[in-house]
Amino acid sequence: MNKPCVNLIKLSVGTENVDDLLAWQSSKRAQTDKGQPRHVTRMFPKRADEILNGGSIYWVIKGVIQARQRILRLDEVTGGDGIRRCAIVLDPDLIRTQTSLRRPFQGWRYLTPSDAPPDLPKGRVAEEPLPVELNRALAEIGVL
Repeated sequence: MNKPCVNLIKLSVGTENVDDLLAWQSSKRAQTDKGQPRHVTRMFPKRADEILNGGSIYWVIKGVIQARQRILRLDEVTGGDGIRRCAIVLDPDLIRTQTSLRRPFQGWRYLTPSDAPPDLPKGRVAEEPLPVELNRALAEIGVL
């Protein structure tokens, strides 16, 4: 029997585009001691086994899912304030996805594989976007 897989979805706050996200992840502050990109969050996912079974983090930039990264592991880290946190360690390979509108939310959410947008073909950095009004209307009725 196959183990289930689940993804995370997270806002990339302060990021204007995918290149900004890559630039942030290349900074020492956003890396493990071995140079792997990571995102530190306050909460530790309860569905860690499902995440580590092939899950990715889908990045929402400016209200739109634009890319994903495979999650390699979840490390427990303690901040300078003594609070336990979760470092989501990521594959450095950032994969661009078809765009999908998302409303703002705090923290991260689980995203099932069936609800995740498909990857763009390798080498393609963007897709021709639908007009904003059409994209929003489709999202509101649950088509996107």
